[in-house]
Amino acid sequence: MEYRIEHDSMGEMKVPADRLWAAQTQRSHENFEIGVGIETMPAEIIHAFGVLKKAAAITNNKLRPEKMTDEKLGAIKAACDEVMAGKLNDHFPLVVWQTGSGTQSNMNSNEVIANRGNQILGKKLLHPNDDSNMSQSSNDTFPTAMHIAAVLILEDKLIPAAETLIETFKRLETENEGIVKSGRTHLQDATPIRFSQEISGWRSSLEKDVELIKRSIEPLRELALGGTAVGTGLNAPKGFDTGVAEEVSKITGKHFITAANKFHALTSKDELVFAHGAIKALACDMMKIANDIRWLASGPRDGLGEIFIPENEPGSSIMPGKVNPTQCEAVTMVAVQVMGNDVTVGMAASQGNFELNVFMPVCIYNFLQSARLLAEAIVSFNKNCAVGIKANKEKMHHNLHNSLMLVTALNPYIGYENAAKTAKKAYKDNISLKEACVELGFLTAEKFDEVFHPEEMA
Repeated sequence: MEYRIEHDSMGEMKVPADRLWAAQTQRSHENFEIGVGIETMPAEIIHAFGVLKKAAAITNNKLRPEKMTDEKLGAIKAACDEVMAGKLNDHFPLVVWQTGSGTQSNMNSNEVIANRGNQILGKKLLHPNDDSNMSQSSNDTFPTAMHIAAVLILEDKLIPAAETLIETFKRLETENEGIVKSGRTHLQDATPIRFSQEISGWRSSLEKDVELIKRSIEPLRELALGGTAVGTGLNAPKGFDTGVAEEVSKITGKHFITAANKFHALTSKDELVFAHGAIKALACDMMKIANDIRWLASGPRDGLGEIFIPENEPGSSIMPGKVNPTQCEAVTMVAVQVMGNDVTVGMAASQGNFELNVFMPVCIYNFLQSARLLAEAIVSFNKNCAVGIKANKEKMHHNLHNSLMLVTALNPYIGYENAAKTAKKAYKDNISLKEACVELGFLTAEKFDEVFHPEEMA
């Protein structure tokens, strides 16, 4: 491998000749061989750095044109556009397990943008610290990147995924409107319910979750940029913070504002904790929905068997013909991962001292993983399972009329205790509710038929 020599304030470093990073990135690459190639800084953060560095350069050009010249700005914008497009992802090798401020990832972006900008210019004009990092600090850029990445993934990936599944459930509600089935509580038979009502519970849960996520996004629109090292804004010109927020908004097409209190913005991660709580709420509901569906599809002969779901792949290497609810299982595994990530996000947010949180990389790594995994799991679940759900009407009808809890309809006519006696006798003697009720002398056969209509109980 060929190398070139780069230097920083600590001296010279050998850097692979074909890489755009420089000395500080190389030091981190060598000093933190933890999860290399697996747990690297998320692509969403790299993209967010491209956004904020471009916004910062544009704002510096307006406020400090003598330092951020038009020539420098043009090169930085071109390099940042390539970062945002993912063209330079191979030049961001650093792992999550680095300094807790994300300083080395900030410098990674500074070095890549400066070196790529110099390549575009055909001369060495840009400096990583003096130009790419002008008016900034790692302490305000990394939390800014966190918020940008969080807003983008929630609005562009997770919410649309959930809304697609909501639309599928709306269609299923309409298709299954007239079907009545047995309800269940505590995994025991309960009073009847329309299948469309059951589906509406799933749909409404997701709608509530989407609303919660949307509410949680609003605090994430506040950006720390402009606070620099400790929140005082040292070395940043007046108006830089508001100007950058405006430029970030233009670049992303999303609404962002500058944080009112930069001391809070650098030290507290409460906005991410709150938003991840909303993500966890969606994961909890997806866990419940997936479990409902695999219970209802259980069988095909010895389970509930009340719905059919798509058969996507063989389910066993030893049992021929077996098919499993694999999409449900994938969703539930993702759900428990999200619940575990919530602990990490919360713990990370509680750490750090004085003017800076120093658990930021692990915080955003888990946040983005939760949003990404959950979005992709929902899309897969919708495409490969939910859209193909079909009611097994015959089995639903059988289970409904075999349910002892239909006896609840007799309460107004024979009272709760007599209805309980009827149900227990029917169960013990393995006879119908009608036979039990008549044998006990609570109602005549004719009166029973007059008042007993399971389909109307829903």
